[in-house]
Amino acid sequence: MNKLHASGTGTLTDRYVAEVVRRIPADQRGDVADELHATIADTVEARGPADPETVEREVLTEMGDPIRLAARYADRPLALIGPDLYPTYVRILTVLLATVLPVVTALGAALDILDGQGVGEVIGGAVEAVLTVGAQMIAWLTVVFALIERSGKRPGAAGRTWTPDDLPDRSAPKERSAAVYARVVWHALLIALIVWQHTAQPYQTDDGTRLDVLDPGLWSGWIWPVLAGLVGLVTLDAIRAVRVWTRTLAAWSIAAEAAFALPLVWILHRQELFNPAFLSDANGGWQAPQSLYTVAAVGVLAVSTHEVVKRFREARD
Repeated sequence: MNKLHASGTGTLTDRYVAEVVRRIPADQRGDVADELHATIADTVEARGPADPETVEREVLTEMGDPIRLAARYADRPLALIGPDLYPTYVRILTVLLATVLPVVTALGAALDILDGQGVGEVIGGAVEAVLTVGAQMIAWLTVVFALIERSGKRPGAAGRTWTPDDLPDRSAPKERSAAVYARVVWHALLIALIVWQHTAQPYQTDDGTRLDVLDPGLWSGWIWPVLAGLVGLVTLDAIRAVRVWTRTLAAWSIAAEAAFALPLVWILHRQELFNPAFLSDANGGWQAPQSLYTVAAVGVLAVSTHEVVKRFREARD
């Protein structure tokens, strides 16, 4: 029997099988793993004395995305988004719910404690945050993918054919992957905080009035392209963390960075980021100098430009 190609930690086949069986019920994993190993090995051997590495990759590519194969074994139809986009949808949603949601919940609980809330109120607030923020994440990500599905235009990795290059490396995470996941968490946290501060109005004045931290007038205009850009950046960086990063995706990241950064720079230039009532109550009417807002605006542009350049340098043709 041909010796299957080793890549990363374990063979490509090992990594493929691991991706399948971790998504099916525990009582099926052993049998399914044995079946897949045998099927792949027999298929590779049946194709003759060709290069085993090439043949193994061809066989795995023909078997398709392990998420889709796992769904067939578990008898779960992939009808929520559509079979082409569903695997990417699941990966991004998993990242958001496993990283951003706990951070937002912990932050809300900390603020409730600082406000002197009792144990019951803190627990109730945490449960409410999990339900509301989690529902918002699921809803908005579903909307984004549903629109992509119905548009028929699937840029980059989101709609392309699965290949063994998309299998996660079972070795220790690389620095680049860790940095990309950190960016996913950071941008998703910004989205959650922007929405949360508007809906929860966390700042309370001495007379009990609750206020937005950011200018409520932004919700009539500039906040929407900022949020759209952040959603785009979260989606693209999540794809970047689990898929091959291409120049097409890097080009889409320019649009996302522009949608986020340019309106934010304009808001900073006009000093319209924070709620005037919040600033008046929090700092006694002290006004930040224009130079501070200018430095912040230039910083936003510099960071966004740097990220765009870095994404293009990492992209594959």
